[in-house]
Amino acid sequence: MRFLFTPWGLILQALAIVHFIRRRPDTYWLWIIIFLGPLGAAVYIFMEMLPDLGLLRHSFEGFPRRKRIRQLEGIVLENPAAGNYEELGDLYLDEGNFARARECYDKAIRSRSDLPDAFYRRGIAKIKLGDFAGAVPDLEHVVSREPKYDSNRAAALLAHAYANTGESERADVLFQQVTQRSTLSETYYHYASFLASQGRTDEAREWTRKILAKKATMPNYLRRQERPWFRRASGLLKQLGAG
Repeated sequence: MRFLFTPWGLILQALAIVHFIRRRPDTYWLWIIIFLGPLGAAVYIFMEMLPDLGLLRHSFEGFPRRKRIRQLEGIVLENPAAGNYEELGDLYLDEGNFARARECYDKAIRSRSDLPDAFYRRGIAKIKLGDFAGAVPDLEHVVSREPKYDSNRAAALLAHAYANTGESERADVLFQQVTQRSTLSETYYHYASFLASQGRTDEAREWTRKILAKKATMPNYLRRQERPWFRRASGLLKQLGAG
């Protein structure tokens, strides 16, 4: 216990605060860290930081992914098969290089036009790049063939694309259909944002609160994964005001 009251205890407290700022768990943890000092920081680290280590595996996955990207970049020069370009596009999408992912999917689709995964993922890349108009035909191509593709996420993203290209009626109809089948926080948030943009504030609040209501029943590991959506939902709810 002496460790907690040495300079190392202050370092422990600083680490806990940095983690809190980055991950934004429940606010009461900040008061525990501040008012209980190093002891509170130690409790926080045990309860919040250590479980988060499981999420870090995605960071370590980046090393073999980048190695495979380098391999495939060489392979496609000799064998520009659709499958090679599609795999390369998937890797770039996971890496967050959406422009390069779109280029790879373009080449895969030019070789073979019967690749629903490539159309779907190219649509995602375009949305990430803010090209909602370009994403619409890709996602329509997928949803027209398989309406529930990727557990309804394709249809939900198509509704999101409609909402951002001025197709409000189509977006509303499709969002209503998808939210009857899907409970993805991403979908709920996009729908709430769309409703807010249409001046339907009460409905927007309702869907935003549905995201936040999940926290009470979710297991801890899922709650950690959903934190970005909880933060967005809280921010949107503040913008919408009390009601």
